[in-house]
Amino acid sequence: MPPSKKKNRCAVEPALFRPDDTALSLRNLQLKMVSNKLNLVLPLAAVVMVITAVTVTADYVRPPARKTLHFPWDPKPSSEPQQVHISLAGNKHMRVTWITSDSSSPSLVEYGTSPGKYNFRGHGETTSYSYMFYSSGTIHHTVIGPLEHDTVYYYRCGGQGPELKFKTPPAEFPVTLAVAGDLGQTGWTKSTLEHIDLCEYDLHLLPGDLSYADYIQRRWDTFGELVQPLASARPWMVTQGNHEKESIPFFKDGFESFNARWKMPYEESGSTSNLFYSFEVAGIHVVMLGSYTDYDETSDQYNWLKADLLTLDRKKTPWLLALFHMPWYNSNSAHQGEGDKMMEAMEPLLHAAGVDIVFAGHVHAYERSKRVYNGKSDPCGAVHVTIGDGGNKEGLAHKYKDPSPEWSVFREASFGHGELKIVNSTHAFWSWHRNDDDEPVRSDEVWITSLMSSGCVAEETKEAREILWSP
Repeated sequence: MPPSKKKNRCAVEPALFRPDDTALSLRNLQLKMVSNKLNLVLPLAAVVMVITAVTVTADYVRPPARKTLHFPWDPKPSSEPQQVHISLAGNKHMRVTWITSDSSSPSLVEYGTSPGKYNFRGHGETTSYSYMFYSSGTIHHTVIGPLEHDTVYYYRCGGQGPELKFKTPPAEFPVTLAVAGDLGQTGWTKSTLEHIDLCEYDLHLLPGDLSYADYIQRRWDTFGELVQPLASARPWMVTQGNHEKESIPFFKDGFESFNARWKMPYEESGSTSNLFYSFEVAGIHVVMLGSYTDYDETSDQYNWLKADLLTLDRKKTPWLLALFHMPWYNSNSAHQGEGDKMMEAMEPLLHAAGVDIVFAGHVHAYERSKRVYNGKSDPCGAVHVTIGDGGNKEGLAHKYKDPSPEWSVFREASFGHGELKIVNSTHAFWSWHRNDDDEPVRSDEVWITSLMSSGCVAEETKEAREILWSP
């Protein structure tokens, strides 16, 4: 499913949206395509702040659940690259990961900007792991670069195998991020991935719960096979969920499989753990946090986050996003209160830095909040989006609290994915696409203004310094 050959069925003009106080209603909006670049015309007189909101709980009748996918045994040559995926690895660099059965296969990536012509080469490292009676293949991690922005590269792994291609993200706006959590390996997962593949996007964000292997390590392999068509073509940036833990007391520490297979740029961002890190793309700084590693004020993660946020230059990265697995703002009955302790420790840091949007998973449903902080609406808080509805095997979380909290804007228990198109330094368009009988239906959408452009970041500079610089 190479994205470049798919018709972009998601590239439709954003409609005027349901009013809420996290967005600006944009009248007389014009979208022009000039040299394949999006120019957004925003007449100042047409910008109207809307200060009322209505929580919407959709009355959608959901299709039935779908079974876990079956992957027949398909033996391949021992040196053939399998389960290929890519991820960002610092400025202008990409990490290519794949698995071979042959431990002597080289960790070599050959690549170039023309099919079949590989002018560049990169060599990497290998790892492997054993889990009870299972032994992984040889896992290769090779960082390549420097790469040009917004460029298609053709590549092959291990000196053989099929030619693949990926596209690097752009250096500046606009940039589009696909977001889907709690994927698993069901018929709905397949539908979600197919819908994402139909859209033009630059990067995939996944806030935890990837394979749902749940100790059965072969399912990590089948998940790698399932996502390779997309994950080998666009960078996948992931963080861990509870289903990645797979710890066995006295025998196995947690996240061994996840850390071995899905290495993220934690070293490049000064982190001590693959469970929390940061990266930048275009004008966006993204922090990926760990809900299942220590996060109190004495922890490595907490101190790393403070240091990372202090390095921000909001003129260079006017948008700040955060991802983690357990939601902090959740009006679904499922997993109530599980993120409260992490929220108590870390929300002040993110608020002080002016985080714009927070994505979480864990709850198998969709929900979007107003800008919120400390449990209530706040014009300088973050928009929180729960999007743990990628297609997992456990099904949907149907029951919501009634009445809904005042901060909740839209909520629905359906499978789907989201897209965040950051148009420029001040405006982004968020849309959530429900999986509806194999057709992607855009069910929630909103324009969001950056806190940098609203003055919130400047107003809180003194407070931010006090919180971020405090011992």
